[in-house]
Amino acid sequence: MKHKTLEYYGTLGPSCINTDTLVQMFHCGMTGIRLNLSHKSLKDSKEWIRIYKDAAAEAGKEADLLIDLIGPEIRIGDLTETLQLDMDDQIVLIWDEMLNTQGYGTIPIPSFVKEHLTIGQVLLMDDGKIELVVEKTEADHSLCKVTRGGHLSSRKSLALPGCQIKNPPLTAQDHENLKHAAEYGVTAVMQPFVRGKEDLIELRNALKAYGAEKVRIFAKIENMEGVKKVEELLPYCDVIVIARGDLGNAMPLPKLPVVQQKISDICREADKPFMVVTQMLNSMIQCAVPTRAEVTDIFHAVQNGASSVMLTGETAAGQYPVEAMKVLVDTGKEALNYLQKEEL
Repeated sequence: MKHKTLEYYGTLGPSCINTDTLVQMFHCGMTGIRLNLSHKSLKDSKEWIRIYKDAAAEAGKEADLLIDLIGPEIRIGDLTETLQLDMDDQIVLIWDEMLNTQGYGTIPIPSFVKEHLTIGQVLLMDDGKIELVVEKTEADHSLCKVTRGGHLSSRKSLALPGCQIKNPPLTAQDHENLKHAAEYGVTAVMQPFVRGKEDLIELRNALKAYGAEKVRIFAKIENMEGVKKVEELLPYCDVIVIARGDLGNAMPLPKLPVVQQKISDICREADKPFMVVTQMLNSMIQCAVPTRAEVTDIFHAVQNGASSVMLTGETAAGQYPVEAMKVLVDTGKEALNYLQKEEL
């Protein structure tokens, strides 16, 4: 499967949420945008969506809008202040319902996680930037040691490598957002941490119930359960997403390229569209010029058959959202040109 065209997505955020910037991104070749609903609801994003649609109209483009749900993703709770975690610090984990006992150095987590907090269990926070190891668990808390430190703020991601945690594929907030998907012009939904076809069936049924049956489903592969069941998922989604952030937390990083290649091969052979996302141009959050490794990564993703590529923090919070989109599109076009010459 070799695509003649590519879809190029950015992510909405403070760095690009003005009409002029979004128009420039469209002129660079952007075809759609992602709205991350982990931190705010669809209703609360009404003004952002209006600005985005105005920019699309001004640029003469379709306003393709992907919403990224919460799903079974696990996040820490709200902190009283940002924590500076240093190597060998002792940290206390408490359950969400015990927030009244929270003090500095305590981190609230969902109560359904506590049964997995056995001695030696590794916890990764903020997309793996911070690592803790469980030393002791009591009825009302767990004591952990910091093995990789950093700054930690509220609502950051939490992963427990090796654990299969059974929580619902859709949260109450997800259902509320899906109810308004058609109203706000949502064209696709990204389902995080897909573990099997049942997760996608539940999402599809919810979309039908809320009058949004035409909305496309993007199935995000972010854990080993999803990796093992990629072939099972193909009939139940429109696009497979190789979401390398959390997927990289589920395995030693040197194995990540192998898994990406495996999923790419499966999708290509089945003629299934797939997206590659996460840290495509991460250096451009702070630098106007990408690394050689980053542009090579984009080229290889397209060469392997990707139908779409996406930027996240680069456009949402980076200093160079327009420049990053231009690099993404230009590199994608070079890859397509190369593929077309190969076919001649």
